[in-house]
Amino acid sequence: MFTNKINDHLELRLLEPRYAEELFHLIDRNRGYLKEWLPWVDGTMKVEDSQAFISASLQTFANNGAVQLGIFYRNKLAGCIGLHGIDRSNKSTSIGYWLGAEFQGHGIMTDSCRALVDYVFAECGLNRIEIRASEFNAKSRAIPERLHFVQEGCVRQSEWLYDRYVDHVIYGLLKEEWAQIPIIREGSDESLPL
Repeated sequence: MFTNKINDHLELRLLEPRYAEELFHLIDRNRGYLKEWLPWVDGTMKVEDSQAFISASLQTFANNGAVQLGIFYRNKLAGCIGLHGIDRSNKSTSIGYWLGAEFQGHGIMTDSCRALVDYVFAECGLNRIEIRASEFNAKSRAIPERLHFVQEGCVRQSEWLYDRYVDHVIYGLLKEEWAQIPIIREGSDESLPL
């Protein structure tokens, strides 16, 4: 089982079937909020949809190491963070994340992303991480900016989001860059918590 205790209040845990109901209720409570930026919300209409997502995620984890983690804040599921896949030949991956509205403003996502970046570079032996965020999703874009990812460009009309296309801003981070910013790696950047 994958568990990463970040601090006394925050922990990343491998999404397992026992979390399906809690995951569904978190999504359901935040449906309107999440739907503004995430295309899968309407496909999660019952607990069984969360169970299917978790089962598929565990299968992917077993096959290639891509992982979906629950973010637990004060022992409550607050959101999710994970790797979309691992490209072993190019030693790269991408990170995706979301957080329930009621958990924002505590530095949860910045700390969670920092921990996952450490895991990717130290444990997975990868060289590059990418994060994509909708051009107008300022909260999501703040995470890679805070962690010193480099803005590499914009993919126009990258995603169909219910009734419109959205552009994605691409951020990248290399292992050698991460090694050069130990202050950020140690979690001392307290500005603009998310």
